Amino acid sequence: MRIPRYLAALAAALASSIALASGGPLGIDHRLHYDNSGIWKRSDQNVLMYGTILTVAGGALAFGDQDKFGDTMWRSVDAMVISSIGAQAMKYTFQRERPSQTSNPNEFFKGTHAQSFPSAEVTAIAAAVTPFMAAYGDDHPAVYALTLLPAYDAVARMKTRGHWQSDVLVGAALGTGVGLWAAHRQSPLILGWLPGGFQVGFVHHFKP
Repeated sequence: MRIPRYLAALAAALASSIALASGGPLGIDHRLHYDNSGIWKRSDQNVLMYGTILTVAGGALAFGDQDKFGDTMWRSVDAMVISSIGAQAMKYTFQRERPSQTSNPNEFFKGTHAQSFPSAEVTAIAAAVTPFMAAYGDDHPAVYALTLLPAYDAVARMKTRGHWQSDVLVGAALGTGVGLWAAHRQSPLILGWLPGGFQVGFVHHFKP
């Protein structure tokens, strides 16, 4: 399967920082030079994160599960929600301080104010794109370009000192794993919890 390869690509993108590594659970963590300008601006990261949420949630409601695209949208919703819950649980468990809070990447269990590990944003974005790559990647390889979204966010979060290298790598792995799980379920999970399967799909209901 091609999908996990993007984790290797993400690791390769971080290779230059590994050379300067100083600690953390994978031995690769250190602060990057702070950069909150250009494409790395925090506001641009927010656009990507909230844009992903709106696209996935809006698309799921608009298309329903009447076709492959709508079904994939709902699987993406499943992946984002479940992986985000998992990431938040890990944050409260490991309580790691962010690079903006300390220069020491080994500061774990410092209280609930410390929520660096893992990156919830990278987790959610990786989770959102994985079902689409699983569904369409073999027939349309260009879909694998979606890996650029979590890869960009990973680098941007490190540049603005929101996360360490291991934070974003673990987040990407978590999001991808849950995304693959959601993609291979017999049916979307959250949609099945809604009353009567919740017949959604504005695009289908309002066709002329």
